[in-house]
Amino acid sequence: MSLDNLLKIKQLQLHNPSNEALLRLLDAAKRNIADAHIEVVSGETRFDAAYKCIMQCAMLGLWLNGYRTSTSQPGHHQTAIQTLPTTIGLSQNTVIILDGLRKQRNISDYEGDPISDQAVAECIKQAEQLYAYVTAWIAKNRADLA
Repeated sequence: MSLDNLLKIKQLQLHNPSNEALLRLLDAAKRNIADAHIEVVSGETRFDAAYKCIMQCAMLGLWLNGYRTSTSQPGHHQTAIQTLPTTIGLSQNTVIILDGLRKQRNISDYEGDPISDQAVAECIKQAEQLYAYVTAWIAKNRADLA
């Protein structure tokens, strides 16, 4: 579904963030990757920090294209992740992995299921790769922010 169609059905809103706001969100994503590597906290907390980075990168993709999710609508995390191929050209295969991590986060948050060490490691890996992809996309497409 196109970004315009998501706007029409109120899954997205128009958004024109300042360069300062974009850079702040990018810095927050970087801090969350660092937090995900702190091994003295629980795996669940590390997973949450890495997942937060993934969401911040997905939001950046939308913001850089003049949109944001409608957080009052259910499914805004899913919408943000699933728009990544459109907003920054991320592969659909990667989106499938990120969406799986989103589902794992929901099960953990809402049903109390534990997060495996493997899921923690995968979430951190995906967060790092997405952050690198977003920063490369910004350097190529938004030199004013690089």
